[in-house]
Amino acid sequence: MLQDTYGRTVDYLRISITDRCDLRCTYCIPKGFTEFEKPSHWLNFDEIERVVTQFAALGTKRFRLTGGEPLLRKNIVNLVQRLKAIDGVEDLSLSTNATQLEHYAYDLKQAGLDRLNISLDSLSQDNLHKITGSDAQAKIMRGLKAAKNAGFKKTKINMVALAGINEHEIERMVAFCIENSFILRLIELMPMGSTAQRHQYLNLQPIIEKLSKTFQLHPTEQTYGGGPARYWQNKEETFLMGYITPLSQHFCQTCNRVRLSVDGTLYMCLGHEYQYALTPLLKAQVTDQDLQQAIKHAIQLKPLKHEFIEKPKKLIRVMSMTGG
Repeated sequence: MLQDTYGRTVDYLRISITDRCDLRCTYCIPKGFTEFEKPSHWLNFDEIERVVTQFAALGTKRFRLTGGEPLLRKNIVNLVQRLKAIDGVEDLSLSTNATQLEHYAYDLKQAGLDRLNISLDSLSQDNLHKITGSDAQAKIMRGLKAAKNAGFKKTKINMVALAGINEHEIERMVAFCIENSFILRLIELMPMGSTAQRHQYLNLQPIIEKLSKTFQLHPTEQTYGGGPARYWQNKEETFLMGYITPLSQHFCQTCNRVRLSVDGTLYMCLGHEYQYALTPLLKAQVTDQDLQQAIKHAIQLKPLKHEFIEKPKKLIRVMSMTGG
């Protein structure tokens, strides 16, 4: 198993397959941003497969395809098939904004994709347009329906809680997820980049307390996926809600993940610039043993914790450049 210098086991790799997105969420990609990675610099599918194979050989079990918006990457179904066939890949999931999902849900399920994480910050058409810069609600709803029809279970809805923007919609989102058998996950916004830093911080702790009373939720030890969410459920055990609180109750002591950007750079933490470039090794066709040694070395760069609270203006990196 991969372990960092603090004894944490790293068994989860998030893989960005594109930094492009068809939405412009106010906390992610700045309006007018054009500094995307050139497609010629993206890892190709052979290289992605090779990295995943070596991570799996080192004990990593969970993998997630992210972006930007990963469904914008051509032939993604083929990539899912290839990665799912790798020995040791126990869980393969995908994060998406669902705008393209109606066209891909069935094929992704048939290719072996295990789970979906869907970003949805509002159920209001007008508010969703304010957040995303796009009239995407109808496409997203068709994507959600397609996912259910394709047979995806325990689909997670990720809602970033934004002060003064969508906090009044949280209870409505809970009811929507209960009705549709989705797992809702509320996420505190991390101050990554100038766009996110312009938003007012919203502490989820008072919201958790209120929702627990309104919907009669209680903490549970159940976990779904390898992420950092702490889960609550209703007394009937038919609904799960996860909270991701990197600021009000950080989870750095149990962090088990690293991120691979579209250009082949490993990032050890969203709150730091610690990174390790795998692309030169891949282009040089180093041996599997040398690639594994590089991965092991990179994991040792993983810091103890982020510094979002101490240094909220530290990072100017756009979220889509790192991957979700």
